[in-house]
Amino acid sequence: MDKFTPPDRKIEELRNTFLRAEPFRFLVIDNFLPRQQYEAASEVFPGPDAPMWLQYRSGRENKKLQSRNFDAVADPLASTLAMINSPSFVDWLGLVTGIENLLPDPEYHGGGLHQTLAGGHLGLHIDYNRHSTHEWYRRLNVILYFNNEWEDSWGGCLELWTDGVKACAHSIEPHGNRLVIFETTETSWHGHPDPLTPPPGVTRKSIAAYYYTEAAPQGEIAPEHNTVFQERPGETFKATPLEKVAQLVRALKIR
Repeated sequence: MDKFTPPDRKIEELRNTFLRAEPFRFLVIDNFLPRQQYEAASEVFPGPDAPMWLQYRSGRENKKLQSRNFDAVADPLASTLAMINSPSFVDWLGLVTGIENLLPDPEYHGGGLHQTLAGGHLGLHIDYNRHSTHEWYRRLNVILYFNNEWEDSWGGCLELWTDGVKACAHSIEPHGNRLVIFETTETSWHGHPDPLTPPPGVTRKSIAAYYYTEAAPQGEIAPEHNTVFQERPGETFKATPLEKVAQLVRALKIR
């Protein structure tokens, strides 16, 4: 089950869609996994009460669960995690995005299994730009959703915002078996900033994987940084003193 089966859409069509996307390069593919594989993996996705989860608790990233403890994951889902780090999948990603020499992350730093509880949210942000233990540059985010029954009124859409966080350009519903690929840059602002409102027992579930290159992207000028959050227009967030200092330092260095 860890063998990658490319989707039916042609590489050239996918690449053209990715390269022409705005406000930054991204791609959405529905029905990504073969149906039987998706259903088998979805059936064993761990519930929020499993002991494997790490929970985020902050004003900007709240009630989000993450796990890289794949020893606790049943095989159909574990095989899918292995598949998205496989050479054949990474080669396919390179063809689709035009980014050469991509590297998967065997540590799933920041990624792996994600699950957000009712009331949870993820503020608008750009991601850390260097791997924590390797001298690699982060280039792509890949998200595969496992929400079999999801209504738009529950929130949780992945929002893609314009440079400067001026407007939401796209709102992508987290429907099951939907794959989202987007380029990680200094202007790829994204998140799902409004608290989720699903019915009792329903959570927002996904796999997240990130890909890197040893060489810096062309024109890269940003210093190394962690995740950088930004308020939406008219939104006020009480940043911690450490967050304020980090944002100021980053702004000064980029100039």
